[in-house]
Amino acid sequence: MLEGLVDSEWVGLGIITYLIISLIVRSRKTYIPVWSIMAFSAFITVITGLVSFDEVGLVMNIDVILFLIGMFSLVGLSESSGLLSALSAWYIGRFKSKHSLIYASSLLFGFLSAIAVNDTVALMGPPIAYVISRAAGLDPKFMFLLLAYSLTIGSVMTPIGNPQNVLIAVESGITAPFIQFVLKLAIPTLINLIVVPLIMIRIFKVRNEPVKVGLIPHELIKDRRDALLAGAGLATAVASLVVNDLLELLSLPHVTHRGFIPFVIAAGTYLLTRNPRKVLAGVDWGTIVFFMTMFITMEGVWRSGVLQPILTFLLPSKLGGLESLLSVTIASLILSQVLSNVPFVKLFITFMKNVGYVSADVNVWLTLAATSTIAGNLTILGAASNIIVLETLESRMNTTITFTEFFKIGLLVTAVNTLIYLAFLLA
Repeated sequence: MLEGLVDSEWVGLGIITYLIISLIVRSRKTYIPVWSIMAFSAFITVITGLVSFDEVGLVMNIDVILFLIGMFSLVGLSESSGLLSALSAWYIGRFKSKHSLIYASSLLFGFLSAIAVNDTVALMGPPIAYVISRAAGLDPKFMFLLLAYSLTIGSVMTPIGNPQNVLIAVESGITAPFIQFVLKLAIPTLINLIVVPLIMIRIFKVRNEPVKVGLIPHELIKDRRDALLAGAGLATAVASLVVNDLLELLSLPHVTHRGFIPFVIAAGTYLLTRNPRKVLAGVDWGTIVFFMTMFITMEGVWRSGVLQPILTFLLPSKLGGLESLLSVTIASLILSQVLSNVPFVKLFITFMKNVGYVSADVNVWLTLAATSTIAGNLTILGAASNIIVLETLESRMNTTITFTEFFKIGLLVTAVNTLIYLAFLLA
């Protein structure tokens, strides 16, 4: 162990540099899974002493880990039973042209993420996006990118759309956060959900051709009992998460460790399925490893102190209206790529309070929610939901989206998203 032998700031900078370079190199060597890159950075974090061996279990968020295991189990059962294919076929049949289907898909993914948490949609979305792409004759990468961008955008408009919004709603002290989020962020979110597919249609040059689908939904069900069980489990998990978050926002009794909810529900389904071993084997363990090692890495980067001077430079004190919004926006867009948006927001809330921001600074807090979330549309590492989608594509669908492919379109998408949100928040 090298603890005390190297300067912590240099180690933190080295880890950040390693992650960025590795993700860029991975664009040419896609056989290297993202989770292995993050796992090695966690190894460096521990071996250099930024996080000690005894602290490894303490810095990992067990809520997130169990949430993912539970949701992966339920979504995997939905996919293997044919339920997701049947629902996708029914949905596709409602639209007669490619463009109408694309716009409707963007709104669907966005709306679902607003009420069911974006990570949940990231788990359910890839099989649905794949069926839509095949049936409508669209490039699968087009639909996977649309899924990633849309679920990120949609989660902005409610305090239960993603974990960072929950943190902001609870810890900022905003009065009536649910109403504040919806009133100020719903309209720009809907605009962005229309603008993004428009941008992608132009980039991919998708013609507005008729969609003729001969799929019969009920014929795609492979196992009726498992399909019913999966549907009931998913509906119960999503409804429970939404209700629990509402109870939390209303300061009523609720489950503090929300990630335990889907895990407990999934635990109640294993014995009732046709093949419990197959269900558990369907869990994307690569994504689980990614999250476990990400928590270790990000805690080490923060402890190294390499980011604090950047935060102080961007937001040295409580600033005026326009200056505050621009400073928070720049910090969110840049540092979410380094820390990922949930760890960044968790740390930045404390930083903002220390420089003087209070519950009355509603627009500043909403700017943090919006920009830290849409920062996930800039690079793959900007949001945990991107990693979930990517790992699903690579482990189950034998395809991928490279760092550069995501960034080329994500740069334009994020720029447009940011301008639209700021225009409404500054009004």
